[in-house]
Amino acid sequence: MDFYKRDLEKLFVRYKKFPVVAILGPRQSGKTTIAKHHFKNHQYINLEVLEMREFARADPQKFLRDFENNHGMIIDEFQYVPELLSYIQVQSDEKDRPGYFVLTGSQNFLMNQAITQSLAGRVGILTLLPLSLHELEKNRLLRSVDQMMLDGAYPRLYKKDLSSLDFYPSYIRTYIERDVRQLTNIGDMAIFEKFLRLCAGRIGELLNIAEIATQVGVDQRTIKKWLSVLEASYIIFLLQPHHKNYNKRLIKTPKLYFYDTGVACSLLGIQSKEVLSLSPFRGHLFESLIISDFMKQYANLGYRPSLYFWRDMNGRIEVDCIVDNAEKLTPIEIKSGETIQLSFFDSLLNWNGVSETTSENNYIVYAGDRAQHRTKGNVVTWKDAATLIDDLIK
Repeated sequence: MDFYKRDLEKLFVRYKKFPVVAILGPRQSGKTTIAKHHFKNHQYINLEVLEMREFARADPQKFLRDFENNHGMIIDEFQYVPELLSYIQVQSDEKDRPGYFVLTGSQNFLMNQAITQSLAGRVGILTLLPLSLHELEKNRLLRSVDQMMLDGAYPRLYKKDLSSLDFYPSYIRTYIERDVRQLTNIGDMAIFEKFLRLCAGRIGELLNIAEIATQVGVDQRTIKKWLSVLEASYIIFLLQPHHKNYNKRLIKTPKLYFYDTGVACSLLGIQSKEVLSLSPFRGHLFESLIISDFMKQYANLGYRPSLYFWRDMNGRIEVDCIVDNAEKLTPIEIKSGETIQLSFFDSLLNWNGVSETTSENNYIVYAGDRAQHRTKGNVVTWKDAATLIDDLIK
């Protein structure tokens, strides 16, 4: 299949009303494909091509004028020439052309800063992450849960029928060589690779910058900068603790997750389902699979994620995920086991006691295949979790 159906597509009807549509997301998430599919008559320009990049930098006005047409233009990887945005702003103000400029890019913080300054009120921003569980299912790509954690969700891997053993080392190497060097000055790339692997080894854990800095052999300021690079290029995200106190002292440190478990498995050296099934990281990888899918569901609905975790200072009460939709808080525990156990509900019931809430809004997401409704909460399979955010925020 040349084009996988994406849940984000339904947002284009609304976002095409803006003069500028920006599609942000990691490399290989399908940004260019979806842009070309929905803007078939637009002129396509790729700023990864050196000649195009130099042309845009040297004479932005002539660049935009030479590619002007009756339909519009797709400017791919526009973060390479952020100064273009000022000229796009002028044209957007002078001419009423909804959906004329379509910008794609794989570096979030550079572009959002530029967009905020140059295109405020003129741009509709979409985030296209790797395939969600729902997208994998509707495109008939969904595999077993362990295979999904191993393979990840980048469209190219499925489109080209690539092995994760071939795809991810190349993806990671390209990312390091191309993107990291552009975003920050790193002298010894081997040290940065060590940092990447240490991050993978801490997936689903509280972020300990001091510990990572000691093991990598750099200062904490450098680690913070490198974490920002990983966040900016959609490799990792930090899940923040929920602020509600309930008369308990709370952890204020975020947890670290990867947007794609295939990347994390590759960094951890996990090369088969058999190795994964016995790995001490399996539970954390499953947790990352589900929480990253929640992030994708929010992005595909066009909403900012409202996800947190909750933990008291002593670690006696912890809830893997809290969905905060302003009207209510929904606690979710994520368990990699395929058999429901009563102990799965312990943290949720403890949280109910502290928060003075009832169990009817409790959720367990597990690796099994049978949904259940119990007095202690709702049990959801990992496949059914693919639409859980939509159900909770309606």
